Order: sequence, then structure tokens, then C-alpha cells
Amino acid sequence: MELKLVLESILFSSQKPLSVAELRTCLNEAPAHAEESLPKEIQDAKPRAIEKSLETLAQEYQDLGRSFRLTCVAGSWQFVNAPDFAPWIKALYGHRPRAPRLTQAALETLAIVAYRQPLTRAEAEQIRGVSIDGVLKMLIDRGLVEQAGRSEAVGKPMTFRTTELFLEHFGLNKVEDLPAADELRRVPVEQPDASDSEDEASEEEEEASDEAEDETIIEDEGEEDEFDDDDEDSEDEEDEFDDEDDEEEWDDDDEEDEETLDS
Repeated sequence: MELKLVLESILFSSQKPLSVAELRTCLNEAPAHAEESLPKEIQDAKPRAIEKSLETLAQEYQDLGRSFRLTCVAGSWQFVNAPDFAPWIKALYGHRPRAPRLTQAALETLAIVAYRQPLTRAEAEQIRGVSIDGVLKMLIDRGLVEQAGRSEAVGKPMTFRTTELFLEHFGLNKVEDLPAADELRRVPVEQPDASDSEDEASEEEEEASDEAEDETIIEDEGEEDEFDDDDEDSEDEEDEFDDEDDEEEWDDDDEEDEETLDS
């Protein structure tokens, strides 16, 4: 019994792609489910031997020109149909709506992340020349980009990288299989200096102090307005008292005049 035939049967029965490690686990656990002893060389197959058998099997299918082929995507092996037979398969299962196509901005940002990963948002914006906040969030929501830990740069910003779904989406086995883009990889990216961070911090402190001074001035002006209002009220009260005194004096004069006339 050949190793490649055993691997073929496992992949044919699997409902999902299998990595070399998963295939090796199946080989190691198979004797527990067998009534007779199995070949020792298959049970103890090394990862490199498994990969070589899979590559041989894939080449055989390609040479035969079959309607399906064995391919490795994102590090996992699976049987897939050739694209030429898509119309008949759609007629069998129906046409499944695909996710909306990526915009030009999303493709450009995704290419920058793929070729320069891991990198920070600021580094990607330097290369593309515009803000990528919304585009980056969309790529993360679609599962094509993920966080890759903190950078060692000043402030330790978050870095980003592509996911396994990215490899599956574009039919790649690994990132190294991307088409050559040496020009994109050579684009220089400036790292923030500690002095720049200190300058930004000092500017923020100055702005905060200026705001505090403005608030103090506004409060002082408010207190002065209150004092002015109090002074005006006191003056009004004094005027009222003066008016009352004048009225009392007039009343006294009228009474004296009436007494003089009576006499």
C-alpha cells in the first residue's frame, strides 16, 4: 500500500482542507481503528515524506487532465474542480452570491499590507499617501487582515498582517507565492523619532495650559459682571430711598401749609 493512495483517500473523504500535520495525525491514529496491522512506514511517515507524496499526486492529476485537481491553499491540501467546469457545478448547486468585490482603494491597501507585513497603519498611509482608516477597518471585518502585535517604534503602535483567509481568497499557499513586487517592497518608510513624540507632547501640554488660562479669564469676567450687577442694584436701591425721602418732605410741607390756612 502506497502512502500517496492513503493520503488520497483521506483527502477525498474530508469535508475541509487538511494540513500536513492533520494528515500525519490521521496516519498515526489509524492503527487504533484497524482490525489488522498497518504498514509501519505509513504510520510513522515524516512531514517531508507526506508533502512529497502530495506533490506527486497533484502532478499526476494534472498530467491526466482530469476535471479536478489537488492543490495546496494556505498550507492545507484539498481537491478542487477546474474552473472550466464551473457552469455545470453551478447548475447542480445553484449560483451562490459572492461577497462584494474589493474596491480599488481596498486592493491597494491590501497589497501594501501583504508585501510589507507586519506594518503599522501610519507606515501604510506613508506608502499609499492617504488615510486608510476606513479601508483598513473594512479589510479587518472581511477577515483579510488582522492585528499582528505591537511595533517596537515609539508609542508601540499596532501592526497588521494578512490572514489565512487572504491566502484562500487569492488561491495562495503562502505569502511568498505573491507575484514579485520589488518596487513596492523598496518604498522607504520613515519611523517616528522620540524627539517628534516629545514635541507633540509639549504642544499638547501648551494647548492644555492655554485652554486652562482661557477658562480662568472667562471665570474672572463672569465674576466682574456679577459685581457690576450688584453695584447697579445697590444704586437702584439708593435712588429708591432718595425718592421716598423726597416724598416724605413734600408731605410735611403740605401739612404745614394746611395748618397755616386753617389758622
